[in-house]
Amino acid sequence: MTEMANITDVAKLANVSAMTVSRVLNGKGYVKEETRRRVLKAMEKLHYVPNELARSLVLQQSQMIALIVPDITNPFYTTVARGIEDMARKNNYQVILCNSDENVDKEREYIEMCLRIRVDGIAIAAAGDASKKNLQLLKPLDIPFVLIDRRVEGTQADVVLGDSVEAAQSLVEHLIGLRHRRIAMFTGSLQSSTSRDRVAGYRKALEKHGILYREEYVKENTYTRNSENSDIQDLMTLPEPPTAILAANNILAVKAFQQLKKLQLQVPGDVSIVGFDEVDPMNVAEPFFTSAIQPAYTFGTLSMQFLLERIEGNDSSPRTIVLKLEMVIRNSTQTVKVPQDN
Repeated sequence: MTEMANITDVAKLANVSAMTVSRVLNGKGYVKEETRRRVLKAMEKLHYVPNELARSLVLQQSQMIALIVPDITNPFYTTVARGIEDMARKNNYQVILCNSDENVDKEREYIEMCLRIRVDGIAIAAAGDASKKNLQLLKPLDIPFVLIDRRVEGTQADVVLGDSVEAAQSLVEHLIGLRHRRIAMFTGSLQSSTSRDRVAGYRKALEKHGILYREEYVKENTYTRNSENSDIQDLMTLPEPPTAILAANNILAVKAFQQLKKLQLQVPGDVSIVGFDEVDPMNVAEPFFTSAIQPAYTFGTLSMQFLLERIEGNDSSPRTIVLKLEMVIRNSTQTVKVPQDN
């Protein structure tokens, strides 16, 4: 069986370096037209088929990007991933998908794997502020990364965010406009910047309308599906139970809805719910929740664009893009039955 030609064979026949052959293959870097034709002629003569591994060794690039998200079953991150993959494929990169489950230790394992296989860059929705130590592992090898949806305190990087403060404030003001005054909030871990921003927007709306902030109305949980809690039970047994709930993401909105159903309480008849992003159609037959919708696909394409620029050597100061959210009013809210005091 005849042995297949490799990049070194092509370089030898064309009387050029292996790096020059790689420049011709990738269309990057300056190569004289005469040299380019000589390389192509050598490839044709040897029936050369480009070997991606050999190419990556020569270029010191793997043409691979890692995407690390907290929960790929969340439709928001599914759409982000699609935006990243589409942009990556247009630029001849492949995407490795990693699911951290909001767990900093699991996130670290994935980052260590990325170091071993030498990915060219990482797009990450970090598990929380503790992710700073994980991201510092990338510095010695100069692997660029971009933060999606969440900042990490003390970390300098490009960030693509939604305007969570404004969106949370708008959702709460929608409830206030329906005469709700006892408004609870389900939030994810406050180790996440997005959670803190959404709580800040919640509090801003209450303060603006002279409504007392009640600590017992704010329940900190996890954004993932695999947790069970008794938040609704705790809230609905308070002397003054809430008549509305702001859920800090779509999964928490579904959890609240399901728990209310178990207590034989109706949405929106007994309790109104507002939240963020679309929910999994497996949980709700049709769009139901009043939500602040993030442009998830744009999160993905912008993040990948930033990452590509860093891979190509852009060393400008870190950039932050804050995207507007669209509030969509649906059937999960209605005017409160009995007027309430502030």
